[in-house]
Amino acid sequence: MSKAKKGGQGTPATVALTKAGAEFTLHPYDHDANAQAYGEEAADALGLPYGQIFKTLVAEVDSGLAVAVVPVSGKLDLKAFAAALNSKRAAMAEAVKVERVTGYVVGGISPLGQRKQLPTVVDESALDFETIYFSAGRRGLQIETAPKNLIEATRATTARIAKDG
Repeated sequence: MSKAKKGGQGTPATVALTKAGAEFTLHPYDHDANAQAYGEEAADALGLPYGQIFKTLVAEVDSGLAVAVVPVSGKLDLKAFAAALNSKRAAMAEAVKVERVTGYVVGGISPLGQRKQLPTVVDESALDFETIYFSAGRRGLQIETAPKNLIEATRATTARIAKDG
């Protein structure tokens, strides 16, 4: 894997990985404006298994907003996510609030380079792969990197927070 080229592809997420000295590759694809399932669309466009491409979700927990990174093949287990953050409850955050806090639009939310560093939990299934894919911060662009790079750059913890979709 080589360091990504910056040519017009730079996003706050790629800047964060570059700053961290992490190797990554960018994978652009043609985004369909009518797509509703952004992660599945990316996986299909790039020919990847749904378990290796991760979606970024934001939920409200007792302490405020927090980020969950789970495979597109599954759903976020809100109880497990709350427990991973020592919280009593978790509920999905409203899209408008998520966009305002992260600086990204729904369907292009990256766990990296958000306006405000939020507590982050990465599903432990990410550790099963040499590299994983997740949004680079805009629809139609995915980052491929080692799971440890994502975990270190976001100061995330890992836990089993995904359940079968």
